[in-house]
Amino acid sequence: MSTEVKVPTLGESVAEATIGEWLKQPGDAVAIDEPIASLETDKVAIEVTSPVAGTMGAQLAKVGDNVNVDAVIATIEDGTPAAGAEPVAERKDPAPATPAAAPAPAANPAAASAQAPEAAADAAALSPAVRRAVLEHGIDPATVKGTGKDGRLTKEDVVAAAATKQEMAKAAPAPAVAAPASAPAAPAGDRGEERVRMTRLRQTIAKRLKSAQDTAALLTTFNDCDMSAVIAAREQFKEAFEKKHGVKLGFMSFFAKAACLALKDIPAVNAQIDGEEIVYHPYVDLSVAVSAPNGLVVPVVRNVDALSFAEIEKAIAALGKKAKDGALTMDDMKGGTFTISNGGIFGGLMSTPIINPPQSAVLGLHRIEDRPVVRDGQIVIRPMMYLALSYDHRLIDGREAVTALKTIKEAIENPTRLLIDL
Repeated sequence: MSTEVKVPTLGESVAEATIGEWLKQPGDAVAIDEPIASLETDKVAIEVTSPVAGTMGAQLAKVGDNVNVDAVIATIEDGTPAAGAEPVAERKDPAPATPAAAPAPAANPAAASAQAPEAAADAAALSPAVRRAVLEHGIDPATVKGTGKDGRLTKEDVVAAAATKQEMAKAAPAPAVAAPASAPAAPAGDRGEERVRMTRLRQTIAKRLKSAQDTAALLTTFNDCDMSAVIAAREQFKEAFEKKHGVKLGFMSFFAKAACLALKDIPAVNAQIDGEEIVYHPYVDLSVAVSAPNGLVVPVVRNVDALSFAEIEKAIAALGKKAKDGALTMDDMKGGTFTISNGGIFGGLMSTPIINPPQSAVLGLHRIEDRPVVRDGQIVIRPMMYLALSYDHRLIDGREAVTALKTIKEAIENPTRLLIDL
């Protein structure tokens, strides 16, 4: 007896998704509610779970296929898989021809798995984060023992294998010096290029960012901020804060609170254009840009203006973990009235961030570095950060943008303002 597996409801106004990867292959044992496939939507990745326990049957769609809500994509067999339940071959772009005497290595983990079917790690079951790590570190997944569920590889397994490989390379004795030999010439035109289909999320990011540039009148204003007071406050209270609240005190809660002050004083920065109307929000739903396996995503912290420092830190930490695990939901991504993007964690000194439509402004944070500044007529060294506020000039005037950014700067340089709402 077969049970159909259908595409689940994907969220409001989302009717289509793309098959990202198959987590189970025909013949594999499947438990009830166990993920068998991963779908990519315009915003998040969604796992499709088995409605019953049994054996994985036929896959009725290929990786890369677009599927609609309620479409049947697989079957689960009650017991032994039905005859002919063969996996549907993954879609691949044609590779350039190579000489038969020297076949080229597989360009991706899935191809490597096809060449080594006896490997414990099935590349078809690798998550996007693991596939990226495999490619970045040049690790053969067939040589790494997985520590995840059902022996699946994790990103940490690949990173550990890469570290071990580097240590072994350092410990290996230097090869004897031999007479130089001419290296074989590479085939003409073969320079190791690889074509990878853009994920649905990456396509959506590209379209939205380009749309923002084409639609909004984008402008960026800059300021710099002395981080001395916030750094001192964190140093003084970090242990007590973590002990009481179970979460570390970070910079984001300070900037979130500072942004709320600015948005309260300058409502246009927290508003959006809808046709010929301006929609003002009496609340702050803060979109926080975080890095996920498939690209940058902006989950939302609701009513951040009403949250405490601890509640903000907990909410951001929870969303960051969900993004890293690929577990964000459509509800996590919905809405948002203002965005904070912290490029400083990657070492960025300055940038002009692009707004997240339909929002009208985004605050860009950058790395902290000691710089000489003048204080009371003396040149001193202070930990400084450049702040950037990009905004839609159709709605927000330059005076409003500069004032909002100045309010954020002053609140960070004197955190007491956050306590007395000044």
